[in-house]
Amino acid sequence: MSSFSRRQFLIFFGASAATTVVAPSLPFLGKGNNGVAYAAVDGPLNLTPVRLPHPLPVYQTKPSFLPIGINGAGNEVSASDSLNLPAYEVYDDVAVSPEYERYVIVAWGDKVFADTPYASSDDYVGYNNDYTGFVPIDRQGTDGYLWINHEYVSYPFAEELGSETLAGLPTSFPTVIGYDLPSDPTERLGEGFYNIGGSVIRIQRDGSGNFVPVAGDPNNRRYHILSGLALNAGKGFPTAWGSLPHQQGDDNYLVGTGPAATDVFPLSADGLGNQIIGTGYNCSGGNTPWGTVLSAEENFQGTVTEAVKPDGTEVEPSETGGLFNLVGEKSGWMVEIDPADPSKRGLKHTALGRFRHENITFRVAPGEPLVAYMGDDRRGGHTWKFVSEGTLGDLTDKSNSALFESGTLYVAKYSADGTGTWIPLNLSTPTNPNKPSDLGSVEIRALGEAQRNALNFLPQRIATGGEMDGGNLGIDTTNEAALLPAYEGKTLADFYPTQ
Repeated sequence: MSSFSRRQFLIFFGASAATTVVAPSLPFLGKGNNGVAYAAVDGPLNLTPVRLPHPLPVYQTKPSFLPIGINGAGNEVSASDSLNLPAYEVYDDVAVSPEYERYVIVAWGDKVFADTPYASSDDYVGYNNDYTGFVPIDRQGTDGYLWINHEYVSYPFAEELGSETLAGLPTSFPTVIGYDLPSDPTERLGEGFYNIGGSVIRIQRDGSGNFVPVAGDPNNRRYHILSGLALNAGKGFPTAWGSLPHQQGDDNYLVGTGPAATDVFPLSADGLGNQIIGTGYNCSGGNTPWGTVLSAEENFQGTVTEAVKPDGTEVEPSETGGLFNLVGEKSGWMVEIDPADPSKRGLKHTALGRFRHENITFRVAPGEPLVAYMGDDRRGGHTWKFVSEGTLGDLTDKSNSALFESGTLYVAKYSADGTGTWIPLNLSTPTNPNKPSDLGSVEIRALGEAQRNALNFLPQRIATGGEMDGGNLGIDTTNEAALLPAYEGKTLADFYPTQ
């Protein structure tokens, strides 16, 4: 990466994401598809910028879109001769460039599910959205599966899940869901966990051209923090959090792949081996060319313990996740879902690392290794790259998912001049953090603060994750210079010995 500037690298991330979203050629999941999975965008997107309260130079070179009123009433495109607005009124609405259209497809609380082995008609769409991905079924893109990440909850679950500043706000739960939020603390916590995760919903264009849910489609289903809770049967932990159908523990558990699934999960205190209860705090993600969705588990520390022991298992159960037999080492991964096949287990690919996953984008070419780039949404977080051991075949072949199971995980180390290097995370990799004084700008220095915590990951053999900073080593963390001798000249194996 030495010849690839930081600015160019970030542009690559943006360009990759844009290609995925607006590519005109999408994978067809039926028979006889010989099309290209993703087509690159030819030239920059020509969009009218939305006018913001603060001046931007683009307003002097292009016409801008000024939102006026709710639902687009009175919106106008202003000329490109004014940099400052004499006044600006704020509307509680979603404003997009006029080249786009926006409308609600599904909302929190919508019941679009049927009684199947993977869902109940009592299930409802979860709270809040982050990443949404559309996986088409037909060539025209008029029919397909919508994946929705449900990243977090606020009120009315705020007090149970730690956001006490929002706990006193009026509850919207009865209005949206149709009955009162349970009064029992454990039941309220369970319902909060249910609202975090993801939804698979089949959608089609109606007569007006808008996408609408195909209510009751047998593939519609929920994934949430307590998916697979039926695994707790006979283990002394709850298998349900209430009496309603959607509150009963189901058999929709996930499984792990890669090094942690082999070396760590068999040691987990939950007694479930490689079976995993739930997925949660799902932030950004990405669609694969072969029609699956990657969903990033981010702020899992809200439910389970983040810190781990040298063998990769959690230090101690958390007060919240421990109530339901949730263990920390099984959260914080990249999750793969096949929307078209509910019988296929959700997969947590541990070779992609354990950290607060924010996003993922790919570089794919038949006959070449699969390369995935990922972000880490925390103060001092890192940029990551995964290179598969095997190579890609037909880009529409779902067997390509096996490439996520084995490969090399790299972390980017940036230099003050904007260049950097990729560091492979092997047991023999030396720890060599930058000195804080080496990184000049405020932005880069913020990233450099993470380098003093050079052990915010586990090596590939037991995947990555957990926190082990200078404080854990008995070093005064207030003195940055004192941290360096603890790391320099050592390798990851010095801190994470072979078990």
